[in-house]
Amino acid sequence: MQPFDYIIPKTHAEASALLAAGGGAVRPFMGGTDFLIRARGGFIKPQGVVDLKGLPGMREIWPGGDGWLVIGAACTMNQVAAHPLVRANYNLLAQACESVASYQLRNRATVGGNCCNASPAADTAPALYCLEAVAEVHGPDGGRRIPIAQFFIGPGKTALRPGEFLTALHLPPAPPTARGAFNKLGRTKLGDISTVSVAVWVNGVLGIGDWGSSNPQSPIPNPRIALGAVGPTPLRATEAEAALAEDGSPEGIRRAAELAAAASRPIDDIRASAAYRRAMVAVLTRRGIEAILAAASSSVLRPSSAGGAA
Repeated sequence: MQPFDYIIPKTHAEASALLAAGGGAVRPFMGGTDFLIRARGGFIKPQGVVDLKGLPGMREIWPGGDGWLVIGAACTMNQVAAHPLVRANYNLLAQACESVASYQLRNRATVGGNCCNASPAADTAPALYCLEAVAEVHGPDGGRRIPIAQFFIGPGKTALRPGEFLTALHLPPAPPTARGAFNKLGRTKLGDISTVSVAVWVNGVLGIGDWGSSNPQSPIPNPRIALGAVGPTPLRATEAEAALAEDGSPEGIRRAAELAAAASRPIDDIRASAAYRRAMVAVLTRRGIEAILAAASSSVLRPSSAGGAA
């Protein structure tokens, strides 16, 4: 690894000025789990590194205004997954964080870094898409906010402008009845990068029906389905969502799963073929929906404070 200057700014303005002046030769640093591997391998050769972790709010989680939850960009995966407000109201994000690599690495890896790397396989991204998170960034011109679906613009590319860095993620209010399920497929059961990932979120009150029957049941309110590792960016399967909102029967679930697979845009690579990825999108989508419905059914007999399906 080549030598570089390590800089700890005291203010957001100082950090922005350092990043803007250095261009691509000066890079932001939070958890460093991806940065250190790339620098050691010679894929990047920074002249300077600006450590953002110590800036105000970067490692904090707090209730924002109007019921929103604010997560500092430098919060670690384990910190986010264990936080009581996340587990109670945004369990989908906790599930996604817990799927990242190993427990030890999650003590360093940050939710903000996972977003800023802009990998199509970023595990937290599908959950954040379902939750309709808003990214808060700071730059030379001050702060601004970007809907998460506009933050990712391509593989390894974000909407950040020169000198800007991610400061926090804002999550809209979630009703107590909201439930989510995150499913991920990798080459190994634990610690591997996603070959396919699917997040499912139901942001409403589920009617209780006979989930195993062939009879139509109550529509599923406000479903959201987001896919990872099957396109140049994470993506929402909006046609699948619309179908599920109209029909929550077993046939409706199957149809939604097929539409989710059709929405994917996978490629062939060393980890899997495009055809395999597309087929697995349907499987993981169905499993996610069924897990949420099963949790809703069981809550009639045993109320739960958890925000998502196991």
